[in-house]
Amino acid sequence: MTTVVQKFGGTSVGDVTKIKRVAKKIKRKMDDGQKVVTVVSAMGKSTDKLVELANDITDSPDPREMDMLLTTGEQVTISLVVMALKELGVDAVSLTGWQAGIETEDVHQDARITDIKAENVQKHLDEGKAVLVAGFQGISASGNITTLGRGGSDTTAVALAAALEAETCSIYTDVTGVFTADPRYVKKARKLDSIAYDEMLELANLGAGVLHPRAVEFAKNYNVSLIVRSSMEDVEGTLVEEEATMEQNLVVRGLAFEENVTKITIERLPNRYDTMSVLFTLLAEKGINVDIIIQQMTADHGLNVSFSIDTANLGKALDIIHDNKAELCYSTVRHESSLAKVSIVGSGMVSNPGVAANMFKVLAEQEVAIKMVSTSEIAVSAVVPEETMVKAVEALHAYFDLDAKEKEKIEAVKG
Repeated sequence: MTTVVQKFGGTSVGDVTKIKRVAKKIKRKMDDGQKVVTVVSAMGKSTDKLVELANDITDSPDPREMDMLLTTGEQVTISLVVMALKELGVDAVSLTGWQAGIETEDVHQDARITDIKAENVQKHLDEGKAVLVAGFQGISASGNITTLGRGGSDTTAVALAAALEAETCSIYTDVTGVFTADPRYVKKARKLDSIAYDEMLELANLGAGVLHPRAVEFAKNYNVSLIVRSSMEDVEGTLVEEEATMEQNLVVRGLAFEENVTKITIERLPNRYDTMSVLFTLLAEKGINVDIIIQQMTADHGLNVSFSIDTANLGKALDIIHDNKAELCYSTVRHESSLAKVSIVGSGMVSNPGVAANMFKVLAEQEVAIKMVSTSEIAVSAVVPEETMVKAVEALHAYFDLDAKEKEKIEAVKG
């Protein structure tokens, strides 16, 4: 008997009808002779409601107590799914993250998994039970309940699949797979049959919300066969693997984009060896995540430094910069909000020069202003005005032959 791990997100278990549907899916897999571990998120928007309750009591909830509070959402779901399975005549057991042996750093609200001792899970599987595991949670070495941050249930599922040496790990979501771009914005976006780990990791880091980056990292590091598929439709999903076996003729495999980007520019910093270290250490110590960084030498040999952050962190970042002006010794600070980041991703870029030039050409033809640029071996990102984001993405999607109709036309000619 093979072991499979599957994960269902909050929308997939949002009400009793959907929970019963998930239970039937689990039963079908067990009837096919598979050992099944299922990781679930909290029902619907229940986590948001728990956060609201905490905020009604205090403006600064204690991180430890927030983890205690938020982990209850997943515990509700696992118990209800087990009840639904037992109604179907399936022997099943629910396990919290710590009962499943998920050990984490001693960090609250964004802990990383350090180890999984899956003996308890394996014992229940060997007894013929369906195992339901609460996603998003674990326990630290000091015995504190912790949560894994945004997308933590994906990470739970992939980590369990690695520990159990599962045949596959399926992430069930409200879309049918990984698309060339977010289909809510790009109507001609096309579902991919497969995508490489590195490409998926870049897309996830650059704003594609279908998978969390940590989950993809786990899958790559432990060679987990990861499938993204629909919880509502019985169709083939997208396989995330070491090297995508389909559509290898595509230089660009997908596009990612995210709004709420702000560019901060600090002018005339001293040109010292430690200037960048001091500036970005101050921001990091206060939890400010910096993305693109550009450094320029001024005519009088000073430094102008620009960087991008999430707009939600703007006030906090400006306070840090202003409070440390004496140490940083800069002249002025400027910022520009209402920006977005648009990125193209594809492993084919490594061996195809000129991809970035073509991207900039397309943006110029669409009269899209480019504020900042960053590159990696398999990705190029541009920060653009937020109001031009969709126009930019649609034009790039068409130019790099990712549109559904265009792709079908190419394949028909080849056939």
